[in-house]
Amino acid sequence: MNRRLVAPVGITATGQCFPAKVVTNEDLSRTLDTNDEWIRTRTGIRERRWAEPGTGASQLGAPALRMALENRGMEASDLDLIVVTTVTPDTLFPSTACRIQEMVGATNAFGFDLNAACSGFLYALTTAASLVAAGGVRKAAVVGVDIMSTIINKEDRATAVLFGDGAGAVIVERVEEGYGILDFEHRIDGSGGEFLFMPAGGSRRPATAETVANKEHTIHQAGSEVFKNAVREMADNSRLLLDRNGMKGEDLGLFVPHQANIRIMDAAAKRLELDPSRMMVNIDRYANTTTATIPTALHQAREAGRLAKGDLVILSAFGAGFTWGSTLLRWAC
Repeated sequence: MNRRLVAPVGITATGQCFPAKVVTNEDLSRTLDTNDEWIRTRTGIRERRWAEPGTGASQLGAPALRMALENRGMEASDLDLIVVTTVTPDTLFPSTACRIQEMVGATNAFGFDLNAACSGFLYALTTAASLVAAGGVRKAAVVGVDIMSTIINKEDRATAVLFGDGAGAVIVERVEEGYGILDFEHRIDGSGGEFLFMPAGGSRRPATAETVANKEHTIHQAGSEVFKNAVREMADNSRLLLDRNGMKGEDLGLFVPHQANIRIMDAAAKRLELDPSRMMVNIDRYANTTTATIPTALHQAREAGRLAKGDLVILSAFGAGFTWGSTLLRWAC
């Protein structure tokens, strides 16, 4: 079943924001049993950005949204909706969407946070686009932002090298017929929760001196399980969209996968029979910024002239939960 929206809705502008601090593989090798070659060959990462301690997600998300608004030629007061997707909110409440709304001056918007881990941007994009298509919202913003440096165990080389901080934002509104989101497919499988999770910090296991001492407020990952599931689901989900819309990998102008690991990305592209030159890659400079990877990759693709009006694009992600999804769109601007 094609999940076409009831009206054409697409992305009309993009923006991004990264911390100034660059952390290279050589920097990490000074405190971890690792080296640049080990990290690059296994992940594709050369460096990442880490925010200064005390930086909230809103402090990256708001500048990213301001950039998207400026690129669209819009005022913040034009926005009707702000959806923020993050696993590292400023606070559990109020929402980071509330903070960003105030910071940018979106006086006419409502908003909320959405958590689907690394798949969050695609889930939020579908949510915002559906509201716009239904007519209750005219102009929406989706902000993907994470400060992953706050929830990694910096003594664990298996996870400390993988993540960076960043924010990406897009404007979502009605577009010409035949453009925008053409189809999407999103899934969850809670049985995968044991392979990528943060043990403490929620209602089931609130923070205590013991949970902090045991580093239970940091990422725990079974890398091999995540790897094999991510390759299969990202590729199969993207192939599903192509097949049910009568398309092939060669029809794509750009494939924008979640930037988790270059080997996962390459394997997914290979299963799609996609020319590697049509895959957007920025993991080497920014690592895995969780919900920010796809919107920042889109922004950088636009800036580099790799996206033109009419191009077919697939966005695909996989994350904790397990969650995964793909979106097929025809670029509208």
